[in-house]
Parts: sequence; structure tokens; C-alpha cells
Amino acid sequence: MSIKILPPKTILITGCSSGIGYHAAHALKNLGYKIIASCRKHEDVTRLQQEGLICIQCDLANEDSVNQAWKEALEITQGSIDALFNNGAFGLPGAIEDLSRQALEHQFATNVFGTQQLTNLVIKQMRKQGHGRIIYNSSVLGFAAMAYRGAYNSSKFAIEGLADTLRIELAQDPIQISLIEPGPILSCFRENAHQEYLKWVQADQSAHRANYKSMETRLTKKGASAPFTLGPEAVTKALIHALQAKNAKARYRVTTPTHLFAILKRLLPSKALDWVLMKAGGDGRR
Repeated sequence: MSIKILPPKTILITGCSSGIGYHAAHALKNLGYKIIASCRKHEDVTRLQQEGLICIQCDLANEDSVNQAWKEALEITQGSIDALFNNGAFGLPGAIEDLSRQALEHQFATNVFGTQQLTNLVIKQMRKQGHGRIIYNSSVLGFAAMAYRGAYNSSKFAIEGLADTLRIELAQDPIQISLIEPGPILSCFRENAHQEYLKWVQADQSAHRANYKSMETRLTKKGASAPFTLGPEAVTKALIHALQAKNAKARYRVTTPTHLFAILKRLLPSKALDWVLMKAGGDGRR
């Protein structure tokens, strides 16, 4: 890959223990960027440090952890962060009616509240230094809802709303805001989601228990579980453009399903779109 690096380029990336964040951190480091990766767990921080990455601990669900991670990032970079890639997130599967208030708060604490807390800290620094780029890793589920993904759907819908609003509010500032909207990507996402499901959903007491059996099969399947699945490098490619383009795009749609559902959402009435999304989700069984 022949890519021109425009230094200095110091990038803070959240959620680097596996998948998209892990690939992006290593790929961008290999291209010459200065990467500050972050992970929620101490053992993952140690592992990435042993692999040659600068890595700090950041639990987005914990306000104090976010503040401490930001302090460490500023010390490492001597007060200059050129870009933030808000990648850290997880999915909590289950029918909405089976998710308690505590479960939804758990989902939003990382995907929305911690992410935006860190973003707000970064904005102040970027305005002070006179430049910066903030890229949110959203999802096709940030604009197209599918059954049994309600907590994750709504957290990504919220991220899209925050990013779109920031783009307007910061229009006069030298800070560019972008969203990346991946569809199915090979990662540990389903494995982690399955653990969240087991923790928070009482499947045997649910009106949806029959469909949950098929959902559990999907969550525990090794490899790709959906058509048009791509590797994490597809997201890294979009990220590089968002970092380097003179005028970054507001949205980067990654994978065929994302492009398709974006078109269908513009063209179809709500009931027709609901039917398509229901079929895409296996009538609630996937």
C-alpha cells in the first residue's frame, strides 16, 4: 500500500484489544503514524505494549478511567493529538423488552457516554492547537435497525446524532468530524456479544426464547456469519482517507449491506424498509 503520510500525525484509538481497533493501530503504526492505542483490560494493554504499540488503559464505562487515559495521552504526545478514532464499543443482544434499565445503561456507558466524554476532552485540545480530526466508528445499525440488536442499534443511532450535531457546531472550527459505518466485519464482536447476552438476558423466561436459539447459534459461529463480510482492513482503508483527505467525508460506508441499506432507507417507506430489515435478520432468528 503506497500512502503518503503527512506528519505530525498522532492518533488516539480506543478499543484496540482486537478486531478493527487492533488492525487499525498496527496498520497505521506501520505507515509511520504515532499511535496511542487504548484497551479496557490491563492484560490487553500489556499484550499490545509487548507487540510494540504505545498502549494505555481506558475503560470508557468509567468516568475516572477516561479522564486518566486522556491525561496519559497528553503526556505521551506532549500535548498534541491530531486525531481521535472512537472505535471502542460492544454489542448487547436481546429483545428490547428483555433488557433492563441497568442493561441499557451498561450499553450506553461505553458506546455513548464514555465515547463522548473523551471526544469533548479532545475537542478542547484540538481547538487550542488549531487542528484535528475526530472519527466515530458507527455501524450500518446506526441508521438501519434490526431485531434483537436494540441496545446496540440505539447506541449507534445516538453516536450518529452526536457526530452530525458536532459537525454543525464545529463548522467554523478547524476540526473535521467523520463517521465510518461498517456492515459485517470479521472480529471478536459476536463472541463478546454472546457473553453480554448470557450476563443480561434471561432467555428461558422470554417470549422470544424460540428465536434466541437461532441467535445464539449465530453468535457462537466461528468465522463470517453473514454475506458480504469483510476483514478489518476495509475499515482501516476508510479511516486512512478520513485522516488524510483535505476534506474528509461526513460518512464512510463500508461493506455492501451498508451501501444497500442506505439506498433503501432513502427510497422505501418505513413499512417496506421494516420488511426488508426483518428478512435480512432472518425474521428475527438471526
